[in-house]
Amino acid sequence: MIAVYDYGAGNLQSVCNALARLGAHHRVVRDAEGLQAAEKIILPGVGHFGHMMRALSQAGVQAALLERIRAGIPFLGICLGLHALFAGSEEEPGTQGFGLFPEAVRRLPAGVRVPHMGWNVLEVQRPSRLLSGLPAQVFVYFAHSYYAPVTTATTAVCHYGATFTALLERDNVFGVQFHPEKSGPLGLRILENFLKL
Repeated sequence: MIAVYDYGAGNLQSVCNALARLGAHHRVVRDAEGLQAAEKIILPGVGHFGHMMRALSQAGVQAALLERIRAGIPFLGICLGLHALFAGSEEEPGTQGFGLFPEAVRRLPAGVRVPHMGWNVLEVQRPSRLLSGLPAQVFVYFAHSYYAPVTTATTAVCHYGATFTALLERDNVFGVQFHPEKSGPLGLRILENFLKL
């Protein structure tokens, strides 16, 4: 079963619709018990970093999420779900993320229109299991004002005022800044690759 975690403000229905199109058995979960039964976990995200982290903490699921990740369960963070993997965010200084990556999420620089909304091409840095079988040029849909920096786990970057992580993967942890559920057939293929892990 694929657990899609609902913290109250995620891009939930679009993700569930995409999973349904792929024929994936999934369930929206709102507690730690639902996460314990999951074979894979997706944390979709739209909204504010501080709100999401407080919602996860108040629901008592942050520790459960980290426990499942450390147990090797495949995890996919989408947009704000990617940001949660980092130590914190300039969107709300002082609020801690999961800390799986020590860097902080940053605001897109002055001089570019924010939010960054629309299609952009991925620049692949190294082989990625999520991009398996996809063409050399992959255009995906973005909607964000903050970005994850490039790390050793980054597998694809994008450029918009700054070079940022568009896709990262390390062992069983995956994160995408873009919205695969809104990125047409190629986005569905990325989700399908995650489901096949």
